[in-house]
Amino acid sequence: MEEVFPVLAGVVVGLALHPLKSRVLRSIIVLVASLGLGTLASWIAGELAVSPIYIAVDAAQVAIASILTAMLVTAWRRRQLRLRS
Repeated sequence: MEEVFPVLAGVVVGLALHPLKSRVLRSIIVLVASLGLGTLASWIAGELAVSPIYIAVDAAQVAIASILTAMLVTAWRRRQLRLRS
């Protein structure tokens, strides 16, 4: 149950990235949001008391979820545009 927050946070970040056109800006936002939300997830789960390495684990979960969500949204939008025309 503790690993739900990083994945849901990644989904939210991935959905928020959709309107942005610049790949550089998207990459920076994913990096910063992953580190911030990964730290928050580790703190919420109490993993920081064990080891700070859990920040990297949670940040990776946020990053992967956000990248996959952004890819799925892009594919879905392209399919919708293809079906309309």
